[in-house]
Amino acid sequence: MPRVARSHVWDWLVLLLLVAVEVLLNVVEPFHRFVGSGMMTDLRYPLKSNTVPIWTVPVVAVIVPMVIFTIVYIRRRNVYDLHHAILGILFAALITGVLTDAIKDAVGRPRPDFFWRCFPDGKAVYDKITTGVICHGDPSVIKEGYKSFPSGHSSWSFAGLGFLSWYLAGKITAFDRRGHVAKLCVVFLPLLVAAMIAISRVDDYWHHWQDVFSGGVLGLVVASVCYLQFFPPPSDEKGLWPHAHFKYITEREEENRTQNSTENGSRTNHDLDVLEAGRRDSL
Repeated sequence: MPRVARSHVWDWLVLLLLVAVEVLLNVVEPFHRFVGSGMMTDLRYPLKSNTVPIWTVPVVAVIVPMVIFTIVYIRRRNVYDLHHAILGILFAALITGVLTDAIKDAVGRPRPDFFWRCFPDGKAVYDKITTGVICHGDPSVIKEGYKSFPSGHSSWSFAGLGFLSWYLAGKITAFDRRGHVAKLCVVFLPLLVAAMIAISRVDDYWHHWQDVFSGGVLGLVVASVCYLQFFPPPSDEKGLWPHAHFKYITEREEENRTQNSTENGSRTNHDLDVLEAGRRDSL
């Protein structure tokens, strides 16, 4: 594992950079889109707590898949598979996180419960000229109220669990054309979990349905790109293991052929020398 990790040292450094960017994007103030009194009809939903706490998402979408990767490694002992699966899902999650939060900050769409974030006492105050809101709520709560589009819960869930679906499809050869529908159930299970997490965001009135749909598509696209960067498509005859595994096997076979060729050449030269020495002795 250390040797494989060292060969991808730049990838791990880029991951650290993505973490720093993600932290920065959560610190900056999002764009405060204009919200007028006439827009409050769709923004007066009750302010509720999260059905799926934010800490649950990385656990379900990243930690649980890593546990599955480790179980596969214990059974099959393929270090390339373990390393590339972990690296791939981390890239999927962090790239999705950076894209999601960058779009959130740039768009500044108010959440469905924005009214109660802006006016926690229920007493609305608007500018007499522009009719824009004059919020008097908790600044941190108001800041979070401008981060509706796209849904982070949705994008992160589909990024991590979408990657896991690709991974499972390859490991159980789901697309081997033998018609085992049970395999598809295994592949779709992580996506179902991701969908339930996404739907909870609409049920909690933290997101509009467009936010959740867009976040899910974003996460799934990034997961697909990251998986195919490290692994062949599950429908491929080599879809079981990462590209690096087959590259390693090919290099070893080339080394063995070269070594055998060299040994055979040396043995042939030795045999010729012995024959030549025998002729000289006979003379």
